[in-house]
Amino acid sequence: MSAARYKRRGVPTAILVLLGASLALQIAWRASERAGAPAAEDLPPAPRPAALKLAALGEPQALARLTMLYLQAFDYRSGNRLPYQKLDYDRLIAWLDAIVELDPRSQYALFSAARIYAEVDDPVRERKMLEFIYRRFLEDPGRRWPWLAHAALLAKHRLKDLALARRFASAIDRLVTGPDVPGWAKQMEIFILEDMNELDAAQVLIGGLLASGRITNPEELRFLDERLKILEARIRAQRGSKPSK
Repeated sequence: MSAARYKRRGVPTAILVLLGASLALQIAWRASERAGAPAAEDLPPAPRPAALKLAALGEPQALARLTMLYLQAFDYRSGNRLPYQKLDYDRLIAWLDAIVELDPRSQYALFSAARIYAEVDDPVRERKMLEFIYRRFLEDPGRRWPWLAHAALLAKHRLKDLALARRFASAIDRLVTGPDVPGWAKQMEIFILEDMNELDAAQVLIGGLLASGRITNPEELRFLDERLKILEARIRAQRGSKPSK
């Protein structure tokens, strides 16, 4: 019987959602048993996105929130010996993928990935989570860029991986075109290139921005112009040449 038919009979939506959440978690539990997965204190394998959508009974946004709460509360459950930063991150990412598929417009899963699961003292797990953020960003750059910007900062400051940080920053610059994106997000690649001592590339990037007409804010234009002069001076200093008169 469909969710719509249940609603016509007066069953509250909240009850339907709870039923869906219960079914989804039961699916996950059964999947862990079939896979010979870890003991009960470990995160079970994620349910398939299609199974979660079926369990949502027409309320995918509500079930996505409940599933995210279940995932975040996992390390607080009684009997769980492992905090979330020591969980199997492949399974954790599979859960996050399922939640994003269930409610693509919600920012909850990406926020949690960037601000909770990626900020762990484990480079291997952190890289996995950053790549998850990048992969999901590519599907909806205009809405998910803040989480990739945060990922770029983590790659730069925590992992000390400037090449990875540049890849993320470059993707923001290339793929995010909305007028509401702040200048600092669009210009992250410039500063990363400077940190990499790729001064010529940074100079070309700033020159291209100034010539493109994409920057209209006078303060941003002034800032970029000053930055370009500083870069030109650094390049001359590196090459041991003097400015032409």
